[in-house]
Amino acid sequence: MHIGLIGGIGVAATVVYYQRLSAAVEAAGGSLELTIVNANVHELIKNNLADDRATQAKIYAGLIGRLKAAGADCAAITSLGGHYCFDETLPISTLPLISAVTPLDDYFADQGISKVGLLGTRVVMKTRLYGQMAKTNAVALDDDIEMIGQTYQDMAVSGHCTDEQRALFLEAGKRMVEDQGAEAIVLAGTDLNLAFDGQSPGYRVVDALDVHVDILARLATNKISLQDLGST
Repeated sequence: MHIGLIGGIGVAATVVYYQRLSAAVEAAGGSLELTIVNANVHELIKNNLADDRATQAKIYAGLIGRLKAAGADCAAITSLGGHYCFDETLPISTLPLISAVTPLDDYFADQGISKVGLLGTRVVMKTRLYGQMAKTNAVALDDDIEMIGQTYQDMAVSGHCTDEQRALFLEAGKRMVEDQGAEAIVLAGTDLNLAFDGQSPGYRVVDALDVHVDILARLATNKISLQDLGST
């Protein structure tokens, strides 16, 4: 199956999606058919902060149209923060959209994780992953959401994580584990690999990107179908 990715939000997130999806498909003995279109991260941030879902959904629809023209069979958004207008995009998308958020609740339940701590954009943390956690209790550092969210945004736009930013994210995860009883910290922002890759924070970390990539890799190698996911 030909996979289409909406990239560019940000560049580091796009790169890691490409790297991990390529590796997963190769490990499965498959051949990856992939097209990536580039969204504008500054446009997304503006619309996200204004909660302008309709405008961003129309932008996504145009990008998805380009993916369809290139032969893609489905599309995915390479940003959990970018999923804030997922429901508004679905009705106007010309391809099935593969959510990175929907599978997470079942994944945590299957792993025996009942409480997770969230790191990501302001909206992801405030809404507890858009309110889609039914089986899992999601927590965040509510008093520090603005600071953490701004730091994440700065890192995503620059495509680079400073030592100070890394320390802030690692400490935030530790606080959610020690003070709020989180059993795992969810990297609910794709660019957080810049902060956590190669680190040993002393607590369990789940990269939401890996859950999404696993589904995309199984689609790419025809291990599952769009019908299996309830996509049409």
